[in-house]
Amino acid sequence: MTAVNPSMALATVLVDELIRHGVRDIVLAPGSRSAPLAYAALEAERAGRLRLHVRIDERSAAFLALGMAKVRRVPVPVITTSGTAVANLHPAVLEAHHAAVPMLILSADRPPEMRSVGANQTTDQVKIFGDATRWFYEFAAPERRPDQNAWWRSIVGRALAEATGVPAGDAGPVHLNIPFRAPLVPTEGHEEWPEDLSGRPRGESWLNIRQVESHRPSAVPGPGIAPIPRTLVILGDVPEPSMAAQVAELADSAGWPVIAEPFGKYHRGRVTPHGALILRATDWLERNLPERVLIAGRTTLDRHVAALLKHPDVTVEVITSGTSWAGASHRTRRVHPWEAIERSRTAVSSCADRAWTAHWRKAGTALSEAATPVVESSWPSGMAVARTVVHNMPEGSALVVGPSNIARDLDLARNANRISRDVVSVSNRGLAGIDGVVSTAIGVGLTHPDHHTYALMGDLTFLHDGNALLIGADNERPDLTVVVVNDDGGGIFSTLEPGQERLSDSFERIFGTPTGANLELVCAARGADYELIADADALADRIANPGRGIRVLEVKVERAAERGLHELLAQTAREALAPLE
Repeated sequence: MTAVNPSMALATVLVDELIRHGVRDIVLAPGSRSAPLAYAALEAERAGRLRLHVRIDERSAAFLALGMAKVRRVPVPVITTSGTAVANLHPAVLEAHHAAVPMLILSADRPPEMRSVGANQTTDQVKIFGDATRWFYEFAAPERRPDQNAWWRSIVGRALAEATGVPAGDAGPVHLNIPFRAPLVPTEGHEEWPEDLSGRPRGESWLNIRQVESHRPSAVPGPGIAPIPRTLVILGDVPEPSMAAQVAELADSAGWPVIAEPFGKYHRGRVTPHGALILRATDWLERNLPERVLIAGRTTLDRHVAALLKHPDVTVEVITSGTSWAGASHRTRRVHPWEAIERSRTAVSSCADRAWTAHWRKAGTALSEAATPVVESSWPSGMAVARTVVHNMPEGSALVVGPSNIARDLDLARNANRISRDVVSVSNRGLAGIDGVVSTAIGVGLTHPDHHTYALMGDLTFLHDGNALLIGADNERPDLTVVVVNDDGGGIFSTLEPGQERLSDSFERIFGTPTGANLELVCAARGADYELIADADALADRIANPGRGIRVLEVKVERAAERGLHELLAQTAREALAPLE
């Protein structure tokens, strides 16, 4: 028996049980009502049981946790106080929901008697994130009475099972709302707690979540992936980076060509170089049309992929790891559970049409030879910057890719065969927003301590999360290089419909939105190292030989040139493939 007040008892038990389930990092945004959880997390850090990361901005805190969980796939709990603090987590919760990233929100709240009576920092936090969470649970305010320890610990196990999708389901965010009554800090006293608050012996978790029975239905069953010779595999953003390797290996076993978005971790030699550009050579594509497109992951970057999926002569099939799948084309004929990859490998072995796949290989080679000089001679451009970054990252690096133009530039400009198979590349493609990208990159870097982490993003994305660089002296900092492609505004719109010449008189006011921000001063105000990069060789050197800590590299590009470069590359693709079969 120990002397402890109710709020500290609950907080201490929750943190202890999280650690027993494998949680090794917690992110804290300071607040008064969440003080019991803060003290419990600090005590666990002092005992060497976890790392505590403190951030002053709740939105940055949530995206930091998301970034750490994207690669490790273990939720990093986020602790916040009540009120608007909880609301500021919503963008990251939505991203985790759509991208199937495990996340655990621990929001402190006022007890029931303080709600709806005008108490300070009090709002309705019950299911505040709506349907974006896999599970919501609200604890009763803790009291000095027995029979609470088992209940508290079992809820932690259930929450982590729901967040990780174990054993069969979609990973995603879980929200635990925790009302606390004062006192909210450790207290001195001699009144013993009425039950033993210890967990199971030998550090075991209360609930073995690997053995729980899921209440969710499994993915649509099927006989396996059929050995259709003319199959094109399209690899999008998958929940866990290593899942991309399973897809690439299946395609390699069958001999099918692969077009991959620039995310995941896999042997990139199995991917068609400049695959996104092939789809722009529509005449060649009609001559070499696949009979089936097999999709794994969410494809979000290229409208030409969407056009292919709607082609009347193409059958669309999907491989999914959860209970839902991407099917925006509304042409999906069959859905395979993820287990079908291993189950089907023997059946599809060497089934590809060799003559047809040879045409795809030749097209990839021709495009690589034609596109490379176009991209390299476009410096400074987003494509040239993206290509320089990914082609010079050391073995074992991690890359976080921002949204909008930069993800598309990377998709078009990179030669996948020149990127190390050991590089892991991730992006917040659940909703593809600009929220929290710097924080996500810091989170990825903190879970990738043995190698350098890089982030590639535009100026608006960087500015939107600039406060992520405000890291207290007592918090760990990753080795992270942030490359900012600064086109002074919304460059993505110049490549879309608003960028048409006939609409040029309205573009700058409502789409271009230049800020004129001085990124060097932005970095200086946050204590981050900064360097302006003027040429490709200098950038290649900084990427190949990164320093320690967090560093920001700015490359200024001309936004007006983006649309023309896209059109030039499309024309290059058509001309390069026109002579081919």
